[in-house]
This record gives sequence, C-alpha cells and structure tokens, in this order.
Amino acid sequence: MKKPLRITALALAVALAAAGCTGTEQQGSTTTADGMVDYLDYGGFGGGSNPQANYNPYLPATALGAVGYLFEPLMVFDKYHCEPKPWLATAYTWKDPKTLVFTIREGVKWTDGKPFGADDVAFSFNLLKQHQALDSTGVWRYLSAVVADDPRTVTMTFTEPGASAFLLVSELQIVPKHIWSTVSDPVTFTNATDPVGTGSFTVKAFNPQQLTIARNPNYWQADKIKVNEIRFHNGDGGGQIDQLKLSRGEYDHNGMFVPDIKKAYVDRDPEFNHYWYPPGGTISVYLNLTRAPFDDLAFRRALTTAFDRQEISDKAQFGYVKPASQTGLIVPGQAGWLPPDIPNQGVLGYDPAKADADLTAAGYPKNAEGKRLGKDGKPITFTFKVPGSWTDWVQAARIVTENLTELGFTVQTQTPTPESYENDRAIGSYDALFGVHGGSCNMFTNFQAPLASDQSAPIGKKAANNFVRWTDPRTDQLIQALKVATDENAQKAAVADLSRIMMDQVPMIPLWYGAKWFQYRTKKAVGWPSEENPYANPGDNLLIITNLRPAGSS
Repeated sequence: MKKPLRITALALAVALAAAGCTGTEQQGSTTTADGMVDYLDYGGFGGGSNPQANYNPYLPATALGAVGYLFEPLMVFDKYHCEPKPWLATAYTWKDPKTLVFTIREGVKWTDGKPFGADDVAFSFNLLKQHQALDSTGVWRYLSAVVADDPRTVTMTFTEPGASAFLLVSELQIVPKHIWSTVSDPVTFTNATDPVGTGSFTVKAFNPQQLTIARNPNYWQADKIKVNEIRFHNGDGGGQIDQLKLSRGEYDHNGMFVPDIKKAYVDRDPEFNHYWYPPGGTISVYLNLTRAPFDDLAFRRALTTAFDRQEISDKAQFGYVKPASQTGLIVPGQAGWLPPDIPNQGVLGYDPAKADADLTAAGYPKNAEGKRLGKDGKPITFTFKVPGSWTDWVQAARIVTENLTELGFTVQTQTPTPESYENDRAIGSYDALFGVHGGSCNMFTNFQAPLASDQSAPIGKKAANNFVRWTDPRTDQLIQALKVATDENAQKAAVADLSRIMMDQVPMIPLWYGAKWFQYRTKKAVGWPSEENPYANPGDNLLIITNLRPAGSS
C-alpha cells in the first residue's frame, strides 16, 4: 500500500502568498479557427525521478504517460459503472467458459499507415508469452493460447474458466506486429523514436520537463477528438509546487490531493475550476475473526452501527469521500450489482444507542462503571493498530476509538510503521485495524481477495489478502461461481448473494471510500466526467478524450 500524499494547507498558503498569486493566470488561445481546442495542459507524465523517452506499453514502471494515448486495448472499461465499451474489438463471445472470441474492428490503421488486424492482437499477446518480463499484468497466468483465426477474429483459450480474467485480457494494449517483430530485445526496447500505435495521439516532443502529444488526424474515430495537443508537465517541484500551478490555472487537468480544495482551487476561479472525487477502494474495520469477541456474529452485527462514518469523512478525509456500503460494493457506481431489497444501497447510519442495545442483547452488557463486559464477565480490552505516518488514517482511528470507548470498550491505539503494520495484518497479529479491499471492476477479485479461504492462512503465516481469516463454505461457493460465470445475470446473482453475506455475516465493517483525485478546468474544454455526468472514472483517459469538446460548443 502506498503512503498517501500529505501536504498541509498552511504550507500551500505560504507558497501561494510567496508567489504573489491572487487569481488564475493561465493565458493563451483556447479554440482554433477550425473549432478545435488548441491545447490542454495536464500534470505529470510518469517515468520516475529521471524520466527518459520510453513508449513501451509493457514497461509500466518507466513508460511515459503518452503510452495510454498511443496504444489501445480491445475493450475500454468505464470504471465508474464497470461497463466494457467496444474499442479495437467490436464484440466478444464466450464459446464456452474457457474460450473467448473477439471480433476485431475493421478500418483501423497504425499511425504509419499500415492496416491493423487480428495478427497484431495475437502477436501482442504471444510477445508477452515469449518474454515473461513484459507480462506485468500476468495475463499468461490465465491463458493457454491466443490465435488469429482470420483477419477479423481472435480466439483466446484459458487454462480454466476465464471469466475472472476478462477485464485483464480486454485491456492489454496492442502493438504493431510489423514493427515489434523486428525488435531484437523487446524487454529493453524503449520504443523512443516515432512510436507507432493505433491511438488518438502521436508523440510530438519530449524533454525531461514536458511531454507533448499531438492529435492523430487519421485516427479511426478522429471525429471525436477535439483537442490538437496535450502537454504534460513533470512535477519535479514536488506537491506544493504542483498545487501552486493548479491554483493558478496552469493545468487544465490534474489529479492530486489538495487540502481544502474549495479554497485552494475552486474559489480562485469558480467559473472554470472544478473537481470530482469519485469513490475508489473501501476502507474497513478488520476484526481478527480468530479471537473473541470478534468471532461472535452477534457482536460484529452490533458494531455495524457503532461508527460515525460521516464524521470520519468530514474530519479525517476533508469531506472528500462518502461513507461506504456494508455490501462491499462501490456505490452509487456499482449499484446495478446490488440486490434491490437492500435499503439505502447498504450504507449504514451511525446509531450508538442501537449498537449499545444490540451488544447488551448479544450478551455483552456494561458493568456499574460503564465498562463493556465479555461473556467471561471481564471488561473487553483490545488494541487498534494504524500506521503512525498516515495522518488521515490516524485521525479516522481516533474517531473509531472514541466511538468504541463511548460504548464501554477499552481500546488502545498503536501506531507502528507501515511496514510493521502490514506485516502484522498479514500474519494476523492484531485485534482490530483498517484494511482496504475492492474498488475494481473485477467483481471476482473484489470479493475473492478479502473473503476467499484460499486467500487466508493460519495465524502466524502470511495471508495473501484474507487478513480477517474469514472461512465460510458458502462464500467460497459463490466466489467460485463468480469465477466461472460468463453470463452477466449469473455474475450479478453471485455478487448479490456475496453482498448479502457482507450485510448478514459481517466479515468486515466498511467505513469509507478512498477518493480518486480529479481536478479540471472548463475554460478551454468541456465534457469532463463529473458527479452530474459520471460517464467515466478519472484515469479512463480514452473515454475522456473522446468526450471533450471546446468550451462554448453545443
């Protein structure tokens, strides 16, 4: 888990004052004579601390941000609603649970004018099979063969039912066979000179401070691309400098943590400066289910209303995030997967009186001093661990501890290093702590990782992901059903039942969603995804760029 970026509002205010900034200072033209956006300024372009020209899509650690606009996948997922959109493939069919057939789009050309076809798709997949160092997403853990049957058909064969790997194989970026088949060592190939792709942009210029990509006029859906250039900027000045630039209107789009985003950004140019922070992964209270009283279902159910999720959102997360659904799903985006009979999309309110009554009814009364007693008649005392350097989590843990203390528990907060914290969580050396799960469009992984028994381990041994040590045959059965289901209705039926297990059996207690940072300006371009129009998530760059249009256009 990466340490969240933490910058104080005071430090940013000092930086703003020192720079003498009093408002937005972005200058320059916005729309060209032919009705196009002249250029957009974006934030960082990746490549590490010393970026070099690298447009190899299979070297993600050092590849530059242009890669996502140069190369395209078979399908593009709207990761807000988790819906696949046809892209280089126009359709797909499961012949059987192990055999997936893609229909490849006609009329697509590489930027050097060569035609794109099924051979390029099969070559790209088999390139990763031949050079395992390039298979960073692990597609060949699931595949046994990828074959071009004809110029417009690709068949993928999986080693076992492959529904759970559909998103993975759908999103692999495709490279041109006629170029890459001549490369002597694809593992070290940086593709730095005139990279050839099918994408909407080509590389125009690069230096360690700025990367510029230009519109591909021969793109297969060029009519949807209304931006002539995107200019990415290296954030080598650090977070405070990037925030300063954002506040001055120097970025048309960026994605970063900003304290008090309304004051630091929106209020400086409220007509054009906007943000949207849709929910990501779920942060939950993990209880060690091998220890009493956490192994008692009635105890866990009683705690579901014990935590003030809204206060955590407001005080620990700057009000940027929403309380999470007990179902384990990300709502409202994934609400289509919810059982219709679950009220309020599974988001539970704060009701300490109910939690107190439910605990007492479950056999955990208070003594005369107000201390909550276990079934052995002794006061319940336990620890809550949180990484000491993760300030937002520490604040959230403080609220959780206060909520539990008000119910009569004695809770000691411990603040180990992140490394020690993650080790203790993995081996089960804890009473209670925070854990993150879900948030992707792979429903199998969202539930399998935190809940499947094969992701657990005996106490003292490192679990892969099931850190609470949840063991339930019904859960495993549903996860297996989800793994093999190629029909969406069957997938949704399995997810619905897993959601009910989360609600009824309480293997963990979701509290809040992590935010996906997304700031944007509408002075030059409109059509950005937003809370009012959530057609994509931040990071769904191919969907976003095909929806942007000049400001003032209809």
